[in-house]
Amino acid sequence: MSTATDIMRRILDAESRAIAAIPVSDAYERAVDLIIEHVHRRHGKLVTSGMGKAGQIALNIATTFSSTGTPAVNLHPAEAQHGDLGVLQPDDVMLLISNSGKTREIVELVSLVRGLFPGIPFIVITGNPDSPLAELATVTLPTGGAPEVCPLGLTPTTSTTAMTVIGDVLVVSTMERIGFTAADYARRHHGGYLGGAARGDNHIK
Repeated sequence: MSTATDIMRRILDAESRAIAAIPVSDAYERAVDLIIEHVHRRHGKLVTSGMGKAGQIALNIATTFSSTGTPAVNLHPAEAQHGDLGVLQPDDVMLLISNSGKTREIVELVSLVRGLFPGIPFIVITGNPDSPLAELATVTLPTGGAPEVCPLGLTPTTSTTAMTVIGDVLVVSTMERIGFTAADYARRHHGGYLGGAARGDNHIK
């Protein structure tokens, strides 16, 4: 039987290789261009969405964007069908996450959004670049589709790690494009250690 240390080494190795294998392409430049155009020039917002574990990653990406100068909200795809679709505005841009690219609620969300505001573009993060969702996307960012480290090969583990890294690439790239500073960060993050660090309060431990 493997020890916890053996399992840890195996998982670190597998997930490190999965991150290194994420396809690098000019699709990231096009995705950031969409975010800059719709949020920072047209004054719309970034709307993220995913179902299940991918939805939790989508929420994390939205809050990280918001704290770094790019207004973003997370829209639950099921709640969207019960009125929350009303959060959308015509100049928004959407970031959709689905490992399979076949998640019914997310594919249906695209149709709902296009019925309301046909011009809203979609950035899609998926492990399946040949999926129905990828075909509907304006820009597709593949995760590389590495197998999950879960012993069943089912629980979202490696896939959610890759999704998080791709979200970080989008956030950091956007921060650099808009020239986001520590002072800007401090105005949005008043509490805790990070707020103090952004303000230069060196006494905060």
